[in-house]
Amino acid sequence: MKYIKNLFKKIWNFFDRILVVPVTKLVIKITGNYDNSGKKIERWLSKTNTLLFISLFLAIIIFVIIDQKIISFSDSSAEILKNLPVTTVYNEASYVVEGLPDTVDVTLIGNKTDLYIAKQSATHEVKIDLSGLKPGQHTINLKYDQSSSSIDYKVNPSVATVIIYPKVSEKKILTLDILNQEKLDDKLTINEMNVTDDNVTIQGADYRVKQVAIVKALVDVDSLVKQEIGSATIKDVPLRAYDKDGNVVDVEIVPSKVDVNVTISSPSKEVPIRVIPKGNVSFGLAIASIEQSDTNVTIYGDDEYLNNITSIPVEIDVSDLKEEHEYKVELKKPVGIRSMSINNITVKVQVSSSTDIDISNVKINAEGIDLSKYGVQPIDGSSSVVTVNVKGVESVIDKITAEDIYAYIDLTGYTPGEYEVDVKVRGNDSKVVYVAKTKKVKIAITEN
Repeated sequence: MKYIKNLFKKIWNFFDRILVVPVTKLVIKITGNYDNSGKKIERWLSKTNTLLFISLFLAIIIFVIIDQKIISFSDSSAEILKNLPVTTVYNEASYVVEGLPDTVDVTLIGNKTDLYIAKQSATHEVKIDLSGLKPGQHTINLKYDQSSSSIDYKVNPSVATVIIYPKVSEKKILTLDILNQEKLDDKLTINEMNVTDDNVTIQGADYRVKQVAIVKALVDVDSLVKQEIGSATIKDVPLRAYDKDGNVVDVEIVPSKVDVNVTISSPSKEVPIRVIPKGNVSFGLAIASIEQSDTNVTIYGDDEYLNNITSIPVEIDVSDLKEEHEYKVELKKPVGIRSMSINNITVKVQVSSSTDIDISNVKINAEGIDLSKYGVQPIDGSSSVVTVNVKGVESVIDKITAEDIYAYIDLTGYTPGEYEVDVKVRGNDSKVVYVAKTKKVKIAITEN
C-alpha cells in the first residue's frame, strides 16, 4: 500500500507540475482582464477539484492520441515485389534445366518499419540450388532470400516442377540469311556474305538438339552503317536454330554471335525497249513509223535474272487506228528486277496506206526440243521452208528479206513419232504484220 501511495503521489506531482500549475496560470491571466462578472468563473476554476478534472481530461486525450499513433505504426502491412529474377545454381556444363519460371512475385508481410527496411535492401532474388539433383523430374520449393527475419513472405508461384536433362552437343554448318532486304537501296544488292568460321556447336537436351534442322546468322540490312558499293562488316550478328518447319528451337549456340563480311554491288544491264503493237489498224492502213522517247533502259537486279533478259517489251493497242496517235506507256519490271532507270516512255505511232508482198524460202526452225537427241524431218510432202506474207507500208516492207523473218514450230513436250503442227512466224520489225501462207506441216521426230 505504501508503494501504491507513493506511486499515486508521484503521478499527482507530475500532473500538478505539467498541467495544473500551467493551466491555473493561464486561467488567472485570462480572467484578470475581465470585470467582476468573470470572478465567478475564476472562483470555479480556482477550485482544486475543477483543475484536477480538467487536467485528467486533457491527460486522457493526450494518452489516446499517442496510443492511436503507436497502434497505427505497429499495424501489420503488406508489400508486393513483382518480377523478381529467379537464380538457379547447377552444373551448366553438364545439365539443362527446364520448367523454372524466369521471374516470380513476392509478397512481404510485417510492420511498416520492417517493410521499409526490407524494400531498401539490395538483395531481391529467389535463389534455387539444384546442384545436388540428378537428371529427371523434381518438385522444387521457391524460397525468397529475405533480408529481415521479422517479416513473413509468400512466393508466387511457390512450387515449380523442373526436369533436368544431360546436356549433349552437336556440330552444325552455319548458313547466312538476310533480314529487311527490302530496305536496301533498289539499285544495290548483297551478292556475297561470309564468316571466318561457319562451324558452330549447338548444346541442349537431346530431344531439342535432334529438332534442329538449320542454324542461321540473321544479317539485318538495318545494321549497315552505309549503303554503298564495297565491303562492310556487320558486328555481333545473332544466331538462331530452326526446326524443319521454320520454328525457333531453344538450344544454346556456341558462339552465339558472329561477325559477317558483306560485299555490296550494283549489277545492271542496258537493254532495248521493244514496242509491240497489238490489234489491227484500220483497213487499208499500216504502221508507217514508231517513235519512242527512250529506246533503251538500264535495269538493276541479281545477275541470274539480268542474264535472261534481252529486252523490255511494251505493248500498245493500235486497234482501228486511223491517224497519228501518241501513247503514254508504263514499263513493267520483269521478275527479279528491283529498279529501272526509267519507268515510262512516250510512243508516237504514224499510219499510212498499206501493201503486202510474199517472201519465200523462209526456213522453218524447231523449238522446244533437244536437237542433239532428236531429229525432226518433214513428211508427206511438207517442206522445211515456208512462204510468208508481209503487210505494211511499202517503204518498210521493201527492205525485208527472208533473213529478217523467223519461222518455227513449237515441239515442247513432243516425243518420237509423227505429228501435224502449226507454223508460226515473227519478224524483227514490229511495224509489219507477218502471216505464214502454210499453216501446218507434218513432221517426224526420231531419236538420234
